[in-house]
Amino acid sequence: MNFDFSDDAKALGEQAAKLFADRAGPAAARKAMADGAADFDAGLWQHIADLGWTAARVPEAHGGLGLSAEEVCKLAEAAGQHLAVVPLVSTLLATEALILAGSPEQQARYLPGVADGSRIIVPAWNEPGAVNPGNIAVRADAGKLTGVKAPVADLPGAHMAVVAVAGADGPSLWLVDLAGAPKGLAVETIETLDLVRRHGRLTLDGVTAEPLGDAGHYQAWLDRAAVILAWEAIGTAVAAMTMTVEYAKTRVAFGQTIGRYQGVKHKCADMFIKIELARAHALHGVAMIDSDGPELRQAASAARVASLDAASFCGEEAVQLHGGIGFTWESDCQFYYRRARTLTAALAPRGWWADRLVRALELRNRAAA
Repeated sequence: MNFDFSDDAKALGEQAAKLFADRAGPAAARKAMADGAADFDAGLWQHIADLGWTAARVPEAHGGLGLSAEEVCKLAEAAGQHLAVVPLVSTLLATEALILAGSPEQQARYLPGVADGSRIIVPAWNEPGAVNPGNIAVRADAGKLTGVKAPVADLPGAHMAVVAVAGADGPSLWLVDLAGAPKGLAVETIETLDLVRRHGRLTLDGVTAEPLGDAGHYQAWLDRAAVILAWEAIGTAVAAMTMTVEYAKTRVAFGQTIGRYQGVKHKCADMFIKIELARAHALHGVAMIDSDGPELRQAASAARVASLDAASFCGEEAVQLHGGIGFTWESDCQFYYRRARTLTAALAPRGWWADRLVRALELRNRAAA
């Protein structure tokens, strides 16, 4: 089996990387950090929608392109690499939930707006004090949700949210309409370590919602979300490594570039190794999504763990290898370090996914025996 991306997916990834390099990146990130800045770059978002990227995974019957998970993951990688100030990854994750768990009526109602970029839907799984996607406090009672979700990436400016809710059979997904500020609902912008990407707190007090699939759909969606987020983390890690290697080639200390010192070049090599290991696991995850393969849970968990390791290591080493300037506000190292820390906190910590990987491997071995 060929686990590499198709030529079409690679071409889309190159197109996305070029656009984000021109209209996103550290310069745009600094503007997004300013007081009074918009929740996201509306002009870039409209351009993305015109290109059809928001419609990538939406079936053709609902105005989309009906592309595979390969294209979605390449878009996520490009967005992560260039710190794109748009809710693209969140929308792609929510689209995956609608495709996987949505009824035909729900898909017909919501996916056309997602496809043309007029409806921004974000996933809301984090809760104050919760340490994993199974430890959920938000409850549903007669179709009404009560609880708090925070931090929720890209919540400010969103029109709908896919909310993880506790249930008798396990967590499940529910759709909440944020438009019009329905009774009992409050959306508040909050500050997180990532100062570029807007996060919010979603407070639900008897808010009317509609179920999206069942507990089985929730678990399946977690695996797909883990793969997509792994590619976003890989993109962030690549950006941190690239700027560090370029700095090591030009920074002169004691008469020669610092990249000639073993202590520096070995760290750069370690960055590359961790990224390529994460990429291999993430490619396996993409193949399992598109083929609906039995190893999806195993591949998704491994991709999540390896990508978090790569993003954290590259973000931290980028700061360290830039020396004293790496710790300053003027340095761009902070963007990738902050993003890596935020991605690590999203969708459960590394330990939870490592445990999920071990359990998936145990089930596979028992089946083989």
